[in-house]
Amino acid sequence: MTRATKSSLTFSVEGSFSRYSSLWSHKRLHTGEKNFKCNICGLAFAKAAYLKNHSRIHTGEKPYRCNVCGMQFSQSPHLKNHERIHSGERPYVCEVCEKSFARHSTLWNHRRIHTGEKPYRCDICGSCFNQATHLKNHAKVHSGEKPFKCDICSVGFSDSD
Repeated sequence: MTRATKSSLTFSVEGSFSRYSSLWSHKRLHTGEKNFKCNICGLAFAKAAYLKNHSRIHTGEKPYRCNVCGMQFSQSPHLKNHERIHSGERPYVCEVCEKSFARHSTLWNHRRIHTGEKPYRCDICGSCFNQATHLKNHAKVHSGEKPFKCDICSVGFSDSD
């Protein structure tokens, strides 16, 4: 266990850090301290590496390339998620029904089927949905937006079904 004291705060961390600066970088995750600020949008981060990843949103830089299809990504984890399309890997498994998913976020959305949780509520009519995209599609009912047109008669619909 490593203990470090700075100001009036004391932190305990299992394991150790090879550099003092690494310990203090880790400490910022606990304090919420964010010293690295984007000079374009003002968003702040606890680590310089997080700011560097974020800055790619503004620059459009995509240094991570898929070896199979050539698609490029701004962050390494996005490439890893994409590569699962090609490999068929589905490491995230539902503990209730054993259905598997390529993305952790998809598993989280799926779990709501079992729990009945519907955290996305329409401010207009009060209808609740288990996914944000379902609420977004529902909002078209109230806005009158009908982006889907029949090829034959041009009648518009709010959803593609």
